Amino acid sequence: MALASRLTRIQESATLEVSRRAAALRARGIAVVDLGVGEPDFASPPSVVAAAQEALAAGFTRYTAAAGIPELRRGLAERYQARHGAPWSAEQVVVTVGAKAALFELALALFEPGHEVVLPTPAWVSFPPQVELTGASLVSVPMSAADSFAVRAEPLIAAFGPRTRAVIVNSPCNPTGGVMSAHELEQLVEAAAARGVLVISDETYDEFLYDGARHASAATLAGRFPETVVLVGSFSKTWAMTGWRLGWVIGPPEVIDGVLRIQGHATSNPTSFAMRGAVAALAEPPSEMVKRLAEYQVRRDLVLARFAAMPGVVCAPPAGAFYAFPDVSGCFDDELSGSLAIARYLLDEAHVAVVPGEAFGADAHVRLSFACSREILGEGLDRMAAALGRRLEKRAAASC
Repeated sequence: MALASRLTRIQESATLEVSRRAAALRARGIAVVDLGVGEPDFASPPSVVAAAQEALAAGFTRYTAAAGIPELRRGLAERYQARHGAPWSAEQVVVTVGAKAALFELALALFEPGHEVVLPTPAWVSFPPQVELTGASLVSVPMSAADSFAVRAEPLIAAFGPRTRAVIVNSPCNPTGGVMSAHELEQLVEAAAARGVLVISDETYDEFLYDGARHASAATLAGRFPETVVLVGSFSKTWAMTGWRLGWVIGPPEVIDGVLRIQGHATSNPTSFAMRGAVAALAEPPSEMVKRLAEYQVRRDLVLARFAAMPGVVCAPPAGAFYAFPDVSGCFDDELSGSLAIARYLLDEAHVAVVPGEAFGADAHVRLSFACSREILGEGLDRMAAALGRRLEKRAAASC
């Protein structure tokens, strides 16, 4: 059967492919250490689960307004007002079926053939397909591993042209953990506003910063540049609610109206009782996230220490998110050249799942998640070190 030609522009999500292949090995009874999926191993907060259960018991299972229940939209607007002084009202919030849906609906509402969208790379695997499915063109701007993949304004601004519609910033970044400072973000937003370019800030990992760093949110600039800043967020990572599929988009009324029109035809409202749980998530004491972040910091430091001792591997310290993005090109050889080959080797020979860096636009790297227990991390890194060590020994023997 012939499928739509637009599908020739995209491939299966690399992260989902890795999970699928790992699941196939598990089905054969093989113990796989999955470091590929970006899913917190913490349970969803008890208060969140209880609120959703109460909503179910009370029969809160029918359609709601397409933009989400009023108390959740209001709670999100108040969160950004309290934290960042953002002027957004509840009417400027749309609750979506995950942040992925928010970004896709934004792309459909804003981009069309003839538009260009600027994107710092390496970048999350779904950004390019979402842009390309609209017929718009992607302008990739590489960030530097030597700079810990920090997101810099100057090269992004230099990529602006007469057809630039938007720039997408993901800070902290999936897959690199790179962040954008408040100064760099302000510089970018000012330049974008002067040129009529939208800044879409994906802040899914805004709570995940290390070594005492603070998140720079585009929400702080929304008052000065109300027609420029669009913000996307998610309940998935901060509150370990991946399966709840709840995200949000906040921005100028015209943009929000476009997103809402698309959502009305795509999904209607997000799940009713899940949104009641999300209201409870917003009320969680900040100290709970502080506890979770402390554990992520330990895991991050563990990963960095192990990579520092692993021959053939170099890893820039991730400043945020919960991914490491090591350069494994030192392990390439005639048989294993490229991140896809290394990822397949690690899965088939060591039964460790990582995501090839080519999916993010950086073929010298692989991505692994440390959103799992220290025990699982240790086992996976042990297997990875042993498998890559065998390849390096084989290469050394062949060169003698």
